[in-house]
Amino acid sequence: MHRILTGQLQVDYLTLKITGLPNHLQGTKLVHLTDFHYDGLRLSERLLSEAIAITNEVEPDLILLTGDFITDEPAPIYDLVLRLKYLESRAGVYAVLGNHDEEYPGARDKVIDAFTRIDIPILLNQVVYPLGSGLALVGLEDYWSSNFKPTAVIESIDETVPRIVLSHNPDTAKVLQKWRIDLQLSGHTHGGQIRLPFIGPLPQYREPVRRLIPKFLRPFVPFMDKCHRIVEYWEWSQGLHQIGNNYLYVNRGLGTYFPGRLFCPPEVTVITLETN
Repeated sequence: MHRILTGQLQVDYLTLKITGLPNHLQGTKLVHLTDFHYDGLRLSERLLSEAIAITNEVEPDLILLTGDFITDEPAPIYDLVLRLKYLESRAGVYAVLGNHDEEYPGARDKVIDAFTRIDIPILLNQVVYPLGSGLALVGLEDYWSSNFKPTAVIESIDETVPRIVLSHNPDTAKVLQKWRIDLQLSGHTHGGQIRLPFIGPLPQYREPVRRLIPKFLRPFVPFMDKCHRIVEYWEWSQGLHQIGNNYLYVNRGLGTYFPGRLFCPPEVTVITLETN
C-alpha cells in the first residue's frame, strides 16, 4: 500500500501492572504485531522491514503475532515467513490465526506449514510457559472458527498464575470475562482505518454514517459495508480497554485496506509488564 494511504508506522508503548507477576519477570517486554495482510498490495516491503527492525531494536522478551497474515490466496505466506524469520526475542515468537488465515480453501494448512518451517509456533487453543511457570501464554483459535473453544485451555491454568491471551478478534473479550485474563491482545479491526478527531472510528457510527454516504461511495469507506460482520464492539477498536476485571489491548495492525488510513497509523506495540 502506498505510503500516502497508509501513513507513518507508529510505535505505541504500554506499561501494565499484573497481579501476581513474579518479581523476576518485572520489566518483561513484549512486542505485539498483527494484521499483516501480506499480498503485495496491503502491506509494503518498506513498512514490513521497518516494523521488523523496530521490533528487534526493542530487544523484547517475547514477540506475539495475532493473525491475518494473508488476505485471500495463501501463497504469499511463504514469502512473508522469509521476512518474519528475522524477528528476534529472548524467549521466542508465538502466533495465532486470524479469520483471513482460515477463510480461503487450504489457507489454514499452508499458514501453519509456513510458520512451522521457521519454528514459530501457532497456538491452537493451547497454553505455553515460555518465560517459566509464573506467566501463562494462551493462544486461541479465531472467534469465527468452529474451533474457538477457550474453556478447557483457560481452565487448565492455575488461578493464581497470571495469563496473557492471544485472540485475533477483540469481540472475544466479552466471552472471556468469565475467566481471569490479565491481558488479551487482539487485532482484526485495523483501528477502523478512518478515525476522526473527537469522533473515533467511522464504523462505530455505521448506521447514521451509512445514511449520509451515497451507496456508490460506501465501498470506498473501510469497514462501512456490512461492518457489523467485522466486529460488534467498535468502541474497542484500538488501544487499552478494561472489560470487567480483564484488560484488552487492540493493535491497529500493519496492513491496510483500500482506500487507506486516516488518523489511524499502522502500529507496533511495545508492552512492559510490572508487578502489582
